[in-house]
Amino acid sequence: MSKDLAIRTSISLPRELIQQLDRMVEARGFRNRSQALREMIHSQLARYGRENGDQVMAGTITIFYDESKPQLRSRLAQIQRKHIDEVISSQHVLLEGTHTMEVLLVQGPAATLQSISDQLVSCKGVSTGGLNLSPVLLPPIHAKGDSSHVRSPSPD
Repeated sequence: MSKDLAIRTSISLPRELIQQLDRMVEARGFRNRSQALREMIHSQLARYGRENGDQVMAGTITIFYDESKPQLRSRLAQIQRKHIDEVISSQHVLLEGTHTMEVLLVQGPAATLQSISDQLVSCKGVSTGGLNLSPVLLPPIHAKGDSSHVRSPSPD
């Protein structure tokens, strides 16, 4: 956030809360209280947007699974294809043994993204996972049938 767009505000907090905040600021490496409070407010606004359900948000779904489970990768891909409008991309990271971490980049209504996350995490063989959202969106993606972005070949 640029300083010329920032609006200064003040709050009153109990001494013990300020002391806890200062310990967290130092422990997490924030430059100052303002930076820490901005991060906390962004996090709470994302949570509020997720609970609201209709707000379009961007984020990630991270899942950890055992790829040796029969048909698991196929089932995960099936869920992602069903939600092709929301699942932008995915990355697989091979872990020890037959374990994999998959991170999906997603954007869409918060309730839909939560549903996708729930469907993925509840697949047999997925050990853990979750959704992380932000109200900041990805730039628009090309619409189907929109050829305005296609360049004509230049004459040689």
